[in-house]
Amino acid sequence: MTKRSLAIFLGLAVLAANTPAAPAAAPTDLVLVGGRIRTMDPARPWAEAILISQGRIARVGTNAEVSAGAPKGAAVIDLNGAFVLPGFIDCHTHFLQGGYALSSIQLKDARSREEFAARFDAKVAEIEKGAWILNGTWDEERFDPPALPAKEWIDRQTPDNPVFVRRYDLHMGLANSLALKIAGIMKDTPSPAGGAILKDPVTGEPTGILKETAMNLVTGLIPPPSLEDNIRAIEAALAHAAECGVTSVHEMAFPDEFTPAFEAYQDLYRSGKLTSRIYLYIPITRIDLLEGLKMHSPFGNDFLRIAGLKAFCDGGLGARTAVFFEPYVDDPGNTGILHPQMSPEGLMEERILKADRNGIQVAVHAIGDKANDLILDIFEKAVAVNGPGERRWRIEHAQHLRPEDIPRFGKLGVIASVQPYHAIDDGRWAEKRIGPERCRTTYAFKSLLAGGAKLALGSDWMVAPLDPLQGIWAAVTRATLDGKNPGGWIPEQRISLEQAIRGYTLDAAYAEFSEKEKGSIEAGKMADLVVLEQNLFEIAPEKIKDVKVTMTLAGGRIVYRRPTGGVR
Repeated sequence: MTKRSLAIFLGLAVLAANTPAAPAAAPTDLVLVGGRIRTMDPARPWAEAILISQGRIARVGTNAEVSAGAPKGAAVIDLNGAFVLPGFIDCHTHFLQGGYALSSIQLKDARSREEFAARFDAKVAEIEKGAWILNGTWDEERFDPPALPAKEWIDRQTPDNPVFVRRYDLHMGLANSLALKIAGIMKDTPSPAGGAILKDPVTGEPTGILKETAMNLVTGLIPPPSLEDNIRAIEAALAHAAECGVTSVHEMAFPDEFTPAFEAYQDLYRSGKLTSRIYLYIPITRIDLLEGLKMHSPFGNDFLRIAGLKAFCDGGLGARTAVFFEPYVDDPGNTGILHPQMSPEGLMEERILKADRNGIQVAVHAIGDKANDLILDIFEKAVAVNGPGERRWRIEHAQHLRPEDIPRFGKLGVIASVQPYHAIDDGRWAEKRIGPERCRTTYAFKSLLAGGAKLALGSDWMVAPLDPLQGIWAAVTRATLDGKNPGGWIPEQRISLEQAIRGYTLDAAYAEFSEKEKGSIEAGKMADLVVLEQNLFEIAPEKIKDVKVTMTLAGGRIVYRRPTGGVR
């Protein structure tokens, strides 16, 4: 057994023991009264009060009903008419990396070459010589005119600091000359399978832009963070999640960070510091380990679980690496790049069928229309080969679909794990990539619901903001970030407020096999709640993005309270 496999095995043993460490002590009994509570329970959609006992919801009803049943000495919080929902569940994050991004260089809103370079001047001034500059999440579409950055933009600022900053979709990044030198990437360095090293058409020299697997040539040389560094990053991420009302996150850890992330999450669990429930998806390349352990998913305890397997089919639209049947409009010779996990042909099918036989949930990244079709075909074959069963397969992103593939999600029981904020972000420029006709079924939320699919909503943080209210606003309005589509980009794909909230609560819980434990405010369920300053059903849709969280509870414990929250 390798050291990496041993670390995972020992971690799974800890989860199996289900040590009752999480979270730190909460009041034994807590009564919330005077609220406008949207329960997401069809049997009782609205309530005024909630009794919480031992981290669970004990009673839901009117103020009188709940107060009459409250034990003597229970703590009481008057909500003063505040709006309450089940705690938000974010079904797709890069949570560890999001924690690091909070303190990293910030490039997303840079609007020119000069402003981009100035951010590096400022960052170099606050770090040590030799330290790497990472993350960044730049967006070339914001530059005037739009253009991919190049190493020459930042070499003067960073002669002594290697740089690798990713585009905000994480499918390509920019390296400075020092980082390229460390990686040995030169004029004659060929692009690796499943990736691309962009080169100047005149000089043949690398521009600094690396796509997909080519990024590994640099990222594999970045010194790994310590356990303490990872813990600090996760603690920052947890604090941010609590402020956003997020009480559960699905962590889509990258293959090279799964083991260190898992170690850090275990440490925080044992010390009672997890303020959000963590569901980790293991890279599908580790399927033999889970099969050998005879592990069915999900596995773990209420605050830390191994959720299943995460796989990749293709890249992203912004990097022009998402896989389509037809070429990109602005790159006619290109139909995208299949992820190396799809090679050799048949390997992904073999792994998914094996996972299916062993009762392990699989979540597959697929963005282009051909990528989605390929994965749906594999899921369909798994049913034919392995027979019926409750699988709850997931396709992560499911961004660009052919009309004929949309009903296949509902028919096969495939969950569309989607991120509404991407629609209003990509909507600024997506038609330049694939044209208006293919965009008609881009982020086809309403059509997927009409076809019987469940939508599990998330952020893809650090790619997009973690705040679920931004995602709900995006799903309901589809108003692009450039202000050019106030009535909605492809408005026929807008969904209702109720549907969007379900995507972050009850249907999100379904995506992790937890709908009997959370996702709605019902007696017996986990006391994960978010209190908002305004009733989302009583305000204009365009104002949803401005609503603030006033209080967040996870397992009955208050993990965030806004100083001027309006509750007492």
